[in-house]
Amino acid sequence: MNLIEVKNLRKDYATHKAVDDISFVIPRGSIFGLLGPNGAGKTTLLRMITGIFYPDHGQILFNDRPFDPERDIQSIGYMPEERGLYKKMKVGEQTLYLAQLKGMREKEAKEKIKYWFDKLDINTWYNKKVEELSKGMQQKVQFISTIIHNPSLLILDEPFSGLDPINANLIKQEIFDLSKSGTTIIFSTHRMEQVEEICDRIILVNKGKKILDGEVKQIKHDFKQDLFRIGVGTMPNFAQMATWHFSIIKQEDHAYTVKLSEGSTTNDILMHFIKHDIPITYFQEILPSINEVFINKVQEMEQPLN
Repeated sequence: MNLIEVKNLRKDYATHKAVDDISFVIPRGSIFGLLGPNGAGKTTLLRMITGIFYPDHGQILFNDRPFDPERDIQSIGYMPEERGLYKKMKVGEQTLYLAQLKGMREKEAKEKIKYWFDKLDINTWYNKKVEELSKGMQQKVQFISTIIHNPSLLILDEPFSGLDPINANLIKQEIFDLSKSGTTIIFSTHRMEQVEEICDRIILVNKGKKILDGEVKQIKHDFKQDLFRIGVGTMPNFAQMATWHFSIIKQEDHAYTVKLSEGSTTNDILMHFIKHDIPITYFQEILPSINEVFINKVQEMEQPLN
């Protein structure tokens, strides 16, 4: 079941196409990565999904119905990269105000504020003005303000900006917990290692077009290059390593990175080492990182046609 279905979405500006015929689905309870270089169309996509912009063409389905901002906006929590906290307001007052804007009653909102302030250990900030807080502290307040009304769709744009490693891990665990409880999450960032660690699925856009879409594990598998790392107990001599089954890409201390030749299998690699009495300490396939896939696909699109 999908919470979001985007069908042939398009948004044109005077000088360019910000979003050009993009379609994808976001399964319920998934963590969905929205990736792309600067100016790719990510922000425009997010603003259409949240009803800030209307598409020129195409359709967005939310809960299997055409997206209606007046009906569905209360089911969305959106934390944009550019923060929207009022610097002169006190933290507690502001969080309560934002919760009530999302339709929460005052009593319920105060109970939720206490719960989250306790959980993220920020009770001492309640009566401080936002401008007195560090960027990381403001980020935690913004995160609470975004999730306090239990949205079914949570959109996080660079949510770890300004956070130290300890607080980044704290927020990351909350993201995992929210996903496990059924919240669907759109996660937008330039940090590819975070995408690989957090996301179930991704879409990669560039120049307004979709250039990649799918499960993270499957994408890594689809872009593999038949590379393997082999650890050895003793370093063999050159004659022992010579074979047509693979080529040596890199030699390290007690390890080799090899590329499997066309027509050969991993068993051929292993049997070659066994045949020459070379003790194997480990054997692992090297899959590309999402960062490598990202760079390759964007560069591929940038190359001029012959």
